[in-house]
Amino acid sequence: MRTLLALLCAALTCLGVETELWTHRAPADYESAKLKKLVLRSDGRLTLAPTFPEVHDASLPYLWAVVEDSKGRVFIAGGGPETGGKVFEVAPEAPAATRAKVLGTFTELQVQALAVDKQDRVYAATSPDGKVYRITSGKAEVFYDPKAKYIWALAFNQAGDLFVATGDQGVIHRVTPGGQGSVFYQSGQSHVRSLAIDQKQNVIAGTEPSGYIISINPTGQGFVVHQSPKREVTAVAVHPQGWIYAAAVGAKQSQPSGAPPSGPAPAPTPVTGAGGAAQRGAPPPPAIPSMSPSMSGGSEVYRIEADGFTRKLWSHATDFVYSIAFDAQGNAVLGTGNQGKLIRLDSDLLSSVLVSASPTQITALAPGKGGRIWATTGNIGKLYSLGPQVETSGTLESAPLDSQFFSYWGRAHLTGSGLSSAKLEVRSGNHDDPDKGWSAWAVVPSAAGGRVPSPAARFLQYRLTLSAPSQGSSPEVREIEIARQEKNVAPVVEMVEATPPNYRFPAQSLALTPSTTLSLPAMRGPKRNPPQPAPIDSAATMNAAKGFRGVRWLASDENGDALEAKLEIRGVSETAWKLLKDRTTERHYSWDTTAFADGQYMVRITVSDVPDNTPQQALQSTLESDPFLIDNTPPVINSLQAARTGGRITATWKAADSLNPIARAEYSVNGGTWTVVEPTTKLSDSLAHEYSLTIDSAPVGEVTVAVRLADEFDNQAAANIVVR
Repeated sequence: MRTLLALLCAALTCLGVETELWTHRAPADYESAKLKKLVLRSDGRLTLAPTFPEVHDASLPYLWAVVEDSKGRVFIAGGGPETGGKVFEVAPEAPAATRAKVLGTFTELQVQALAVDKQDRVYAATSPDGKVYRITSGKAEVFYDPKAKYIWALAFNQAGDLFVATGDQGVIHRVTPGGQGSVFYQSGQSHVRSLAIDQKQNVIAGTEPSGYIISINPTGQGFVVHQSPKREVTAVAVHPQGWIYAAAVGAKQSQPSGAPPSGPAPAPTPVTGAGGAAQRGAPPPPAIPSMSPSMSGGSEVYRIEADGFTRKLWSHATDFVYSIAFDAQGNAVLGTGNQGKLIRLDSDLLSSVLVSASPTQITALAPGKGGRIWATTGNIGKLYSLGPQVETSGTLESAPLDSQFFSYWGRAHLTGSGLSSAKLEVRSGNHDDPDKGWSAWAVVPSAAGGRVPSPAARFLQYRLTLSAPSQGSSPEVREIEIARQEKNVAPVVEMVEATPPNYRFPAQSLALTPSTTLSLPAMRGPKRNPPQPAPIDSAATMNAAKGFRGVRWLASDENGDALEAKLEIRGVSETAWKLLKDRTTERHYSWDTTAFADGQYMVRITVSDVPDNTPQQALQSTLESDPFLIDNTPPVINSLQAARTGGRITATWKAADSLNPIARAEYSVNGGTWTVVEPTTKLSDSLAHEYSLTIDSAPVGEVTVAVRLADEFDNQAAANIVVR
């Protein structure tokens, strides 16, 4: 129910100082959080991560391969321009000082692949201009030379035959235990990048650049079980149930057949060969397509089921999958770059980020004894062990949560299981750097639900700690929820403006001709420094209505509260305010002024945020208008006289208004057209004027002369005289 409320508030843009919820339950909610030793699943669930200790630092730029033999010894291999290719033997349980030793150093710059036979002999494939070496009793000897530029992968079948995946001709070689080798399969691709052997002893191969996943039976007959839309199949692995898992990366692009993979190629550097002599002019290490900074297109992971159906299980726009292994529960674990993530596929729809390693690539994975998985890295070549135990504790530290306003904190609540092993801490502050000038971390009394003990402020940050119980599984958090309420801030009335006389706003309009409207310019309130909430707009169109007057106002509320207004009026010489309108949600109002005596008046606008607050919490502010005039009395016409002299009539009169200037004077002869006449001063700008009119070529006989005047409020007066 709380989550539904939060979603409804987001959808309807909840305003006011209602209680609102920060609800974190999706991976996007933790995008800026710092996770340490916690797993974040794709549905937002948090649990303790598997252990991921560093076992050995090989002091190489890259480690490319790892394998464990039947005695539990671990072999890792890699290389670099400064070191040449190297193979290490690691005894994981030995003291760090004696844990690892160099098993072989090679003239070639990289050892790209490793394999162990049934006699626990180690085979190392070097590149470029690669060879397969067999290492026995600490001595490396060439076991097989495929005459290929690159060797990308090695795999043994049950008969003890070694399969060698090569480039740049995309050939797979089969080598007998005695070292006799031959071409087993020609892929027609530039590179065979990955190999595995399934339960039926079929060779599973991944290629580049067409992204084929090929199943090759023991007789060498191949069948493409899937063509990926990606360029390079970097990893294939066979699940204990016989399914094939494959990872493919990179957008496809045209490239001539037989061309090497694209990527950076360091300049030739001296290396030490197997015999110890410095070698100059050696070719650069092989460039892995998926390691190229120009590679784009992200990754996809597929499962090919027993009937050949291929299902895409996972994809990512920027992460690249380099390797696949299976944990003790049979879940596929992906080694990726370029953020060093280990990702577990928990189901066809869910995945978990297990680790984000400081080295930027997880280059190889291999199963180990006891359910652990060995992992090697690049951009600092190290060996790590993943699981099967979980960490004793892990933390998630949120980014500072910004409520935008000074806020009071309510109840914090975790939803999940095993929450007795969870701890929630909070701290608050009024600027966005939580390490400077914030309150100290304080524990929420109950992680399952308790009041936030931090001081009221604008920002809040939380830290979640999960601990492993003495018995049972890791605690699991499905949702983190924190209640908050903004401090209510009084609204502001920024401007009040009286509108021109004889117009009313459309909401109160009479049945008038549609064209009798007046468009008002936009109101301009006082300048403010951004950011500020947008002021409430005011009406801009009015309809003609004699005797009406109106006001409009600008008002805003920092909390975004809905507002209502009360309008009061008084004469400038009066002391008591009289109610015009109460509880209006409009931003304007007009009224009939004929019920008011002529004179100067003021309007007071009181704006309240009570629609979004309790009466006890509601706040208001008030602003008075400048004085404005109500005038419904027409001017007075005095001393109207007229005389005829032959064919000419001369008329004179005086006019006066008590409140506003006379704006216009007109005359008419015998009911004819009204014609403007100027005062004797030429300018219509005073409360009183005199007028003198000469009518040439006046009609013969009796003539009626009418005069009409209007003040600036369009109050009109008229008089007439008969001339004989």
